[in-house]
Amino acid sequence: MRYHFEGTLTARDCKHHIPHSFSAPDRSEWIEIHFRFAPERIYQITNLLTLTVFDPNGFRGAGHRDGADHRVRLSATEATPGYVRGPLPAGEWIAQIDTHMIMPGEPVRYWLDINIAEDTRAKTETRFTPPMRAAQSLPRGAGWYRGDLHAHTHHSDATNRTTAELIRMARAHALDFLFLTDHNTIAGLAEMDARAAAALLTLGGIELTTFWGHALCLGVREWIDWRIHPDTDEMERIANAIYANDQVFIIAHPQAAGDPGCTGCAWRFGKMMPGVARLVEIWNGPWKCDANNEQTLTLWYDWLNQGLRLAATAGTDTHGNQDYANMPGFNIVYANALSESAILKSLRAGRLYLSAGPKIEFAAQDTSGTRWMIGDTVTQPARFVFSWNDCPANAQIRVIANGRVLNEQAARARGEFAWNMTPEQADWIVVEMRDGKGAMLAITNPIFLQ
Repeated sequence: MRYHFEGTLTARDCKHHIPHSFSAPDRSEWIEIHFRFAPERIYQITNLLTLTVFDPNGFRGAGHRDGADHRVRLSATEATPGYVRGPLPAGEWIAQIDTHMIMPGEPVRYWLDINIAEDTRAKTETRFTPPMRAAQSLPRGAGWYRGDLHAHTHHSDATNRTTAELIRMARAHALDFLFLTDHNTIAGLAEMDARAAAALLTLGGIELTTFWGHALCLGVREWIDWRIHPDTDEMERIANAIYANDQVFIIAHPQAAGDPGCTGCAWRFGKMMPGVARLVEIWNGPWKCDANNEQTLTLWYDWLNQGLRLAATAGTDTHGNQDYANMPGFNIVYANALSESAILKSLRAGRLYLSAGPKIEFAAQDTSGTRWMIGDTVTQPARFVFSWNDCPANAQIRVIANGRVLNEQAARARGEFAWNMTPEQADWIVVEMRDGKGAMLAITNPIFLQ
């Protein structure tokens, strides 16, 4: 059984979802979809059109990746990366073209061919269900754990990197935990589970990649419908539902360069600036990159000055096997155990600092011995102590109180700096560590004062 669709799109069709319905008969053995378009580039800017597939029961996969030629094969036992293998239910399917970017100028022609092979053997209908697993935990107690919250494989746009290669890279860099967050698909999570090892806690999520901004949804194992618009309350609803499930919602790289070069990368959800969001990714990839981390840091400081208690996170946003060598920021989380639930709980509480290498500690203590750590609220006069280790030459330490530099000094390879403060003097305090060229080496989350 064959289907053929074709059409012409212009810039007016940008940021739309164009469904193409087809029927799968009983006893379908495999489905092949071939989607192609031309031209791929206009004015040296890439047209980005991707494919999402739905079976009669819902989401079946997505190919969020560059290229003007997309091929998908689905069967009970195999699936193209980004898509989910399993039974092929009879009924109406949808091959949806998602138009992330269509540049003005030359119209885009597309062709969509679908080929379905029927199996003459008897078939038992089984409904596809998303991959589920029991909560994973490694036998380690309370402590500081280093990991990545933002990583991609060939299930989305890290074209040449498999899940196994991502895990090998994480283990080679001695990470304790790793979240897989491919764009708009959960297809890689089952393999992520299967490759779990004693030395690395492998965790799941999704990068909710809309036309108007991206968000990391950690601990989520079901597909989230990303076809939402900033003029609605849908993003707020999604965030609230994720937090209600004790999972984590993070605004990703909100000040990144957006259209047309990085389509949808800039955060444009005005009702979620930050709205109900409790975490924001301020460090995406290397500090000085087109994610505009410095501008995001300023935005985060502004939100803190508004009285909002948002935690900051880092995400390597890795797409290649050399990315961890380029000084990205990692998350060093204080958790009661190396488990999914403990890591997610600590992220929500802001008990983490971000670092490209240095080891730091930031805490406060009063005269009675009461102690506060990152994420806590100091309620009386206290002595604040910042200590560090593994610091490169020519680094600078800056104590930031309410967005202003309270103290700045050169940092040796290791050391400690202490000062006294009362809650009347500031609402929040963060400590930055930067290299000689101003790039971030490490940054704490706030200790608040009240």
